Amino acid sequence: MAYAVPPLPYAYDALEPHIDEATMRLHHDKHHQAYVDNANKALEGTEWADRDVVEVLRNLGSLPADKQGPVRNNAGGHYNHSLFWGWMAPGGGGEPAGALRQALDSTFGSFADFKAALKAAGLGRFGSGWAWLVHDGSGLAIVSTANQDSPVSDGKTPLLGVDVWEHAYYLKYQNRRPDYIDGWFNTISWDAVAAGFDKVG
Repeated sequence: MAYAVPPLPYAYDALEPHIDEATMRLHHDKHHQAYVDNANKALEGTEWADRDVVEVLRNLGSLPADKQGPVRNNAGGHYNHSLFWGWMAPGGGGEPAGALRQALDSTFGSFADFKAALKAAGLGRFGSGWAWLVHDGSGLAIVSTANQDSPVSDGKTPLLGVDVWEHAYYLKYQNRRPDYIDGWFNTISWDAVAAGFDKVG
């Protein structure tokens, strides 16, 4: 079955004032749709066309050589963005609780230190990419990936990610990536992040 853009789970303006309606419309309807269209085109006619996107991204080296780059970029873009929409929610932000909070405090020292480390990863990503909280098989870690590369391709499970491509913030924040990341923290659905953590923690 060909990939499809999942519906946005809230209104386009639901994350205001932190992420503006115009950005959400462009990001979800245009950028994500382009990744889906290009991923489907790249996989069409291959044995991977009907495979789950995670399976495809975990096995990029098994794809035909001429497909690996387009699939990495576009199936990765589809998967990353599908997660991204679900990690945000109206009225989000605040701080996590329970086992997730304990793991963050244990790994990073405090929630504030975790936020600082994730923000630093986002700011340190030159050009386009993502900063992630992942489970690497042994515990929590923060990583950054270029372009639409996904942690699943490296055997890691993404638990939270911030898109630091300029298309994610430029209409509202221009070149102020630090301000965008600060605003994005106010959109996080910690319930959604905790649900993912509970599956691997």
